[in-house]
Amino acid sequence: MAASASSSPWLAPNPSKRWGELFFLLYTPFWLTLCLGIVIPFNLYEKFTELEYLLIGLVSAVPAFVVPLLLVGKADRSISWKDRYWVKASLWIIIFSYVGNYFWTHYFFTVLGASYTFPSWKMNNVPHTTFLLTHVCLLFYHVSSNMTLRRLRHFIAGLPEKLQWATEAAWILALAYFIAYLETLAISNFPYYQFVDRDSMYKVGSLFYAIYFIVSFPMFLRIDEKPAINGTCLEWLLMLWELQCWSQ
Repeated sequence: MAASASSSPWLAPNPSKRWGELFFLLYTPFWLTLCLGIVIPFNLYEKFTELEYLLIGLVSAVPAFVVPLLLVGKADRSISWKDRYWVKASLWIIIFSYVGNYFWTHYFFTVLGASYTFPSWKMNNVPHTTFLLTHVCLLFYHVSSNMTLRRLRHFIAGLPEKLQWATEAAWILALAYFIAYLETLAISNFPYYQFVDRDSMYKVGSLFYAIYFIVSFPMFLRIDEKPAINGTCLEWLLMLWELQCWSQ
């Protein structure tokens, strides 16, 4: 079964990365069901205070760290904790989520008139719950991107190099916008994330959000190419600088 998994065009050849990606993917139904299958459909949030909102974020995000720490995958048992893929991927997403939530959301506030109106503890007018939920969302998005890009590269391997590049670029553009739009649509039933112009948020806001993914998807795919954890941080900081320059 291990040989079959390693040869799959969807899965990473690196054992630690393969285990980490599959864990994040299999973990997704837990927090997704909790938030979109229970809390929102049954309007449980109507009785939430700041504490309950924070707890929802913690219950969704914390197991993504605790489970792989306690249930060490076979591929990770022989390597240092800092070289395990799930550690590097989690650190990368933490930085991305932290900066994206607390410092890059000014566009949504100033241009689209977005606002969070539910009770919450905040920093820079952004609820901490949002940061926690964004972490697990971004893990799912980027792992999905990894798998589809890997499969696409396998499928177009016989094409000329320039055509391969163009095909991959087109896929990243399409996937980035699709995910950004889908997330906006998914939270539309939550009444306490409001916009002055919701139609513009779906179209323009999703496009702006997708720009982050256009840069982050191909960079996230490269994480396991450098074993040192400082390499992961350095690459992300370079991406951060690029996006910050663009946002100015």
